[in-house]
Amino acid sequence: MLREHKNRGQQGNNREPCFYAEEYYRHYLDNLRKVSVKYNGRRHAYVLMTNHVHLLVTPIVDHGVSQMMQVLGHRYVYNINKSYKRTDTLWEGRYKSSLIDSDGYLLTCMRYIELNPVRQWRCHTQVNTSGRAIMPMHRVGWIH
Repeated sequence: MLREHKNRGQQGNNREPCFYAEEYYRHYLDNLRKVSVKYNGRRHAYVLMTNHVHLLVTPIVDHGVSQMMQVLGHRYVYNINKSYKRTDTLWEGRYKSSLIDSDGYLLTCMRYIELNPVRQWRCHTQVNTSGRAIMPMHRVGWIH
């Protein structure tokens, strides 16, 4: 059976931050690794921005990536809510998904993921007291 790649995205509620410190990026990525193995989702690329996530994943079994995203989201939100004594939602609805049905579109999605921090930085540049631009925290990765 042919398996197509999927571009998955999720953003913080009201576009608010969902990653507050370095440890939360690591926690998310550690859980991403674990749930992708458990639910048979082959990870290819990701970007974790302060207020949203993009993942490039190939499902190996039907519904595996959907289950992977659900468990990943629940684990992460539980950790944030526990750490900050919150009860509110963190994500703005369910994750969004689009089918990647050609090699050309696959490369376009990979380029989008890789360049997302660059585009975001240009739009939301902060300047510190020395006059230098500060790039917001993010994590980009390619998984081989």
